[in-house]
Amino acid sequence: MTTVTQMKCACPHCLCIVSLNDAIMVDGKPYCSEVCANGTCKENSGCGHAGCGCGSA
Repeated sequence: MTTVTQMKCACPHCLCIVSLNDAIMVDGKPYCSEVCANGTCKENSGCGHAGCGCGSA
């Protein structure tokens, strides 16, 4: 049986893959950062992870 250890950030604007051990969990969904978890990545210039661009217009 395969164990899932990483998932895409649950933010619809984000491209990050997050380790479930390090994720910020909100309502059972994994997020890569506080700004993605609280839905403000667009207003806060993105999550800050290299190559993501979730804060881009």
